[in-house]
Amino acid sequence: MVRDGTTLEAGTGFFVGPSLLDGVRPGTRAYDDEIFGPVLGVARVATLAEAIDLVNANPYGNGVAIFTRDGNAARLFSRQVSVGMIGVNVPIPVPISAYSFGGWKDSLFGDAHIYGPEGFAFYTRAKVVTTRWPQPTQSRIDLGFPTTR
Repeated sequence: MVRDGTTLEAGTGFFVGPSLLDGVRPGTRAYDDEIFGPVLGVARVATLAEAIDLVNANPYGNGVAIFTRDGNAARLFSRQVSVGMIGVNVPIPVPISAYSFGGWKDSLFGDAHIYGPEGFAFYTRAKVVTTRWPQPTQSRIDLGFPTTR
Protein backbone atom coordinates (compact mmCIF):
# COMPACT_ATOMS: atom_id res chain seq x y z
CA MET A 1 0.00 0.00 0.00
CA VAL A 2 1.45 3.32 -1.07
CA ARG A 3 -1.11 5.50 0.76
CA ASP A 4 -3.23 4.19 3.64
CA GLY A 5 -6.47 6.14 3.89
CA THR A 6 -7.63 4.30 6.99
CA THR A 7 -5.45 6.54 9.14
CA LEU A 8 -7.54 9.61 8.26
CA GLU A 9 -9.85 10.68 11.07
CA ALA A 10 -13.12 11.44 9.28
CA GLY A 11 -15.52 11.36 12.20
CA THR A 12 -18.26 8.83 12.66
CA GLY A 13 -19.57 6.61 9.90
CA PHE A 14 -17.98 4.47 7.23
CA PHE A 15 -15.30 6.69 5.76
CA VAL A 16 -11.84 6.05 4.37
CA GLY A 17 -9.32 8.60 3.20
CA PRO A 18 -7.53 8.52 -0.15
CA SER A 19 -5.78 5.19 -0.61
CA LEU A 20 -3.35 4.05 -3.30
CA LEU A 21 -2.73 0.32 -3.70
CA ASP A 22 0.18 -0.67 -5.94
CA GLY A 23 0.83 -4.14 -7.31
CA VAL A 24 -2.82 -5.21 -7.20
CA ARG A 25 -3.29 -8.65 -8.83
CA PRO A 26 -6.18 -11.06 -9.47
CA GLY A 27 -6.87 -13.19 -6.42
CA THR A 28 -6.56 -10.31 -3.95
CA ARG A 29 -9.70 -8.70 -2.50
CA ALA A 30 -8.52 -5.30 -3.71
CA TYR A 31 -8.65 -6.64 -7.29
CA ASP A 32 -11.53 -9.11 -7.11
CA ASP A 33 -14.00 -6.77 -5.37
CA GLU A 34 -15.32 -3.64 -7.03
CA ILE A 35 -14.13 -0.87 -4.71
CA PHE A 36 -15.61 2.62 -4.87
CA GLY A 37 -14.47 5.70 -3.04
CA PRO A 38 -11.11 7.37 -2.85
CA VAL A 39 -9.26 4.12 -3.56
CA LEU A 40 -7.06 3.59 -6.61
CA GLY A 41 -5.60 0.16 -7.35
CA VAL A 42 -2.59 -0.09 -9.67
CA ALA A 43 -1.97 -3.33 -11.58
CA ARG A 44 1.31 -3.45 -13.46
CA VAL A 45 1.73 -5.58 -16.58
CA ALA A 46 4.58 -6.26 -19.00
CA THR A 47 2.71 -6.01 -22.31
CA LEU A 48 -0.29 -4.32 -23.89
CA ALA A 49 -1.87 -7.72 -24.60
CA GLU A 50 -1.51 -8.67 -20.92
CA ALA A 51 -3.20 -5.40 -19.90
CA ILE A 52 -6.14 -5.97 -22.24
CA ASP A 53 -6.55 -9.59 -21.11
CA LEU A 54 -6.37 -8.57 -17.44
CA VAL A 55 -9.11 -5.96 -17.83
CA ASN A 56 -11.37 -8.15 -19.93
CA ALA A 57 -11.08 -11.14 -17.57
CA ASN A 58 -12.41 -9.09 -14.66
CA PRO A 59 -16.18 -9.48 -14.11
CA TYR A 60 -16.53 -5.75 -13.52
CA GLY A 61 -16.23 -3.05 -16.14
CA ASN A 62 -16.68 0.36 -14.54
CA GLY A 63 -13.45 2.21 -15.27
CA VAL A 64 -9.80 1.65 -16.12
CA ALA A 65 -6.80 3.81 -16.99
CA ILE A 66 -3.66 3.25 -19.03
CA PHE A 67 -0.50 5.35 -18.80
CA THR A 68 1.50 5.41 -22.01
CA ARG A 69 3.33 7.66 -24.47
CA ASP A 70 2.34 5.34 -27.33
CA GLY A 71 -0.74 6.62 -29.16
CA ASN A 72 -1.29 3.32 -30.96
CA ALA A 73 -1.24 1.40 -27.66
CA ALA A 74 -3.79 3.87 -26.23
CA ARG A 75 -6.04 3.44 -29.28
CA LEU A 76 -5.87 -0.36 -29.21
CA PHE A 77 -6.43 -0.49 -25.46
CA SER A 78 -9.44 1.86 -25.67
CA ARG A 79 -11.04 -0.18 -28.43
CA GLN A 80 -10.39 -3.64 -27.03
CA VAL A 81 -11.21 -3.39 -23.32
CA SER A 82 -14.76 -4.11 -22.15
CA VAL A 83 -15.14 -1.17 -19.80
CA GLY A 84 -17.53 1.76 -19.71
CA MET A 85 -15.03 4.52 -18.82
CA ILE A 86 -11.41 4.61 -20.01
CA GLY A 87 -8.67 7.01 -19.02
CA VAL A 88 -5.55 7.53 -21.11
CA ASN A 89 -2.92 9.26 -18.97
CA VAL A 90 -5.79 10.24 -16.65
CA PRO A 91 -5.98 8.33 -13.34
CA ILE A 92 -9.74 8.52 -12.80
CA PRO A 93 -11.68 8.43 -16.08
CA VAL A 94 -14.77 10.32 -14.93
CA PRO A 95 -15.96 12.48 -17.81
CA ILE A 96 -18.01 15.65 -17.64
CA SER A 97 -21.66 15.31 -16.62
CA ALA A 98 -22.94 15.25 -20.21
CA TYR A 99 -21.57 11.72 -20.56
CA SER A 100 -22.82 8.58 -18.89
CA PHE A 101 -21.17 7.62 -15.64
CA GLY A 102 -20.94 3.91 -15.16
CA GLY A 103 -19.52 0.68 -16.32
CA TRP A 104 -20.27 -2.49 -18.19
CA LYS A 105 -20.56 -6.14 -17.17
CA ASP A 106 -21.29 -6.67 -13.45
CA SER A 107 -20.72 -2.96 -12.76
CA LEU A 108 -24.02 -2.07 -14.41
CA PHE A 109 -27.41 -2.63 -12.81
CA GLY A 110 -30.39 -2.63 -15.17
CA ASP A 111 -30.47 -1.97 -18.87
CA ALA A 112 -28.78 1.43 -19.10
CA HIS A 113 -26.93 4.14 -17.24
CA ILE A 114 -29.14 6.70 -15.54
CA TYR A 115 -27.07 9.80 -16.31
CA GLY A 116 -26.15 11.55 -19.55
CA PRO A 117 -27.25 10.59 -23.05
CA GLU A 118 -28.13 7.02 -22.07
CA GLY A 119 -30.91 8.39 -19.92
CA PHE A 120 -32.58 9.26 -23.24
CA ALA A 121 -31.13 6.75 -25.67
CA PHE A 122 -30.83 3.66 -23.51
CA TYR A 123 -30.42 1.25 -26.41
CA THR A 124 -26.93 2.58 -27.11
CA ARG A 125 -23.68 1.39 -25.58
CA ALA A 126 -21.37 4.33 -25.03
CA LYS A 127 -17.63 4.13 -24.48
CA VAL A 128 -15.90 7.23 -23.16
CA VAL A 129 -12.17 7.75 -23.62
CA THR A 130 -10.57 10.58 -21.64
CA THR A 131 -7.02 11.30 -22.78
CA ARG A 132 -4.16 13.59 -21.90
CA TRP A 133 -0.97 13.85 -23.93
CA PRO A 134 1.85 15.69 -22.11
CA GLN A 135 4.84 17.15 -23.89
CA PRO A 136 7.34 14.37 -24.70
CA THR A 137 10.02 16.19 -22.69
CA GLN A 138 8.04 15.90 -19.48
CA SER A 139 9.42 13.14 -17.32
CA ARG A 140 6.73 13.06 -14.66
CA ILE A 141 3.07 12.14 -14.66
CA ASP A 142 0.65 14.71 -13.23
CA LEU A 143 -2.13 12.82 -11.44
CA GLY A 144 -4.05 15.98 -10.62
CA PHE A 145 -7.32 16.98 -12.17
CA PRO A 146 -7.12 19.59 -14.94
CA THR A 147 -7.47 23.20 -13.86
CA THR A 148 -7.64 26.50 -15.68
CA ARG A 149 -4.12 27.84 -15.79
